Amino acid sequence: MSRTLHEVHVAPSILSADFSRLGEEVQVVLSAGARVVHVDVMDGHFVPNITIGPAVARAIAPLAHDAGALVDVHLMIERPERYVEEFVAAGADVLTVHQEASPHLHRTLARIREAGAAAGVSLNPATPVETLTEARHHCDLVLVMSVNPGFGGQAFIATSLDKVRRARALLPDTVAVEVDGGVTTENAAALVAAGANLLVAGSSVFDGRDAAARFRELAAAAGEA
Repeated sequence: MSRTLHEVHVAPSILSADFSRLGEEVQVVLSAGARVVHVDVMDGHFVPNITIGPAVARAIAPLAHDAGALVDVHLMIERPERYVEEFVAAGADVLTVHQEASPHLHRTLARIREAGAAAGVSLNPATPVETLTEARHHCDLVLVMSVNPGFGGQAFIATSLDKVRRARALLPDTVAVEVDGGVTTENAAALVAAGANLLVAGSSVFDGRDAAARFRELAAAAGEA
């Protein structure tokens, strides 16, 4: 897992997939080369939308793991510490919580690692990267939100590029940098150059057209090997 977590990868987000044929959609991007599958969990409280829970993660985890891919779960929920063990048991290889939703962040990150997953911290667009000065030593991944969390298909916030750059400079080399929101073929290379190695893409991949082709285009733009 450690090697994949630190390589350049486009991580298709199933938030934008066709849920009437979710397994097929996941298999399409895995067959196209995806090695990280992103799962967005929303509770209708921390963010306005409500999405999915551990049952969906459990359903797609065997597909991802059989392909040698990671299941990357992003908890956009209040009190995420209540669900750590449940999501890891469902197959999450990476579990990311929001700093804004985790007042006892050190404890939550330790709990994720103890459960057997890599521990991630996500920052909303208005949260400075400097707030990670302490937590950077206790996580495996930092997720920079380049849109406001809660909905797919939003436009990339331009200042996020500099935020990624500052995050990479602040963080130890052992911590991966992920970006979520508005990632396209137009900005993928710039994000990687700024220091991101994991690019979450929902509507840019699952947009009603050929998801495999869209994934390959984005992966090529990012310079994914």
